[in-house]
Amino acid sequence: MTAELSSDALYDVINRRRDTRAEFTGEAIAPEVLERILLAAHAAPSVGMSQPWDFVLVRSPQTLRAFRDHVAGEREVFASALTGERADTFSRVKIEGICESGLGIVVGYDPTRGGPQVLGRHVVPDAGLYSVVCAIQNLWLAATVEGLGVGWVSFYHEEFLRDLVGMPPHVRPVAWLCVGRVGELPDVPDLERHGWRRRSSLGTVLHQERYRTR
Repeated sequence: MTAELSSDALYDVINRRRDTRAEFTGEAIAPEVLERILLAAHAAPSVGMSQPWDFVLVRSPQTLRAFRDHVAGEREVFASALTGERADTFSRVKIEGICESGLGIVVGYDPTRGGPQVLGRHVVPDAGLYSVVCAIQNLWLAATVEGLGVGWVSFYHEEFLRDLVGMPPHVRPVAWLCVGRVGELPDVPDLERHGWRRRSSLGTVLHQERYRTR
């Protein structure tokens, strides 16, 4: 019975997870809660046990505003390429909650972590990058359990973000995560609610034995 309840809870969290934008309250996160979600991220599987991730916690209002302004500029670049219905739909979509969340977690990938010969990476060099994404997913699910929202911001140039938080040249910034307390998590993802794109069914991406073109 315990295992059944545990599995139900896990699937519930997976399905409740949302990319949060407009729901942040600005309430501070308790230190012990923040530590728990970071420990969850740090417990992610990694190629060759390399744990090639870094987490930069950003709370400075000046830094938050600087990143917000950079993202706003890139939003305009993207919007300028849209026309008609796509432009109208995108104008209603909020793409970030950088200042509203009060905390940015910049996740970096350090390919030198684990030494020059990382077990399992010699054939698939990107396996280290995939490991970092696993850590992000762990953080996201733990944050959902803790009643926090997470918004993954991707409207930025890597060089800008690297310089903004002082990452060395060999560390790749993989994500800026807006993390904070939320009033609620929406039932429907924003992009689906605004009509930008709808979630596909499992059947559209599932293949048996070999890839089949549809």
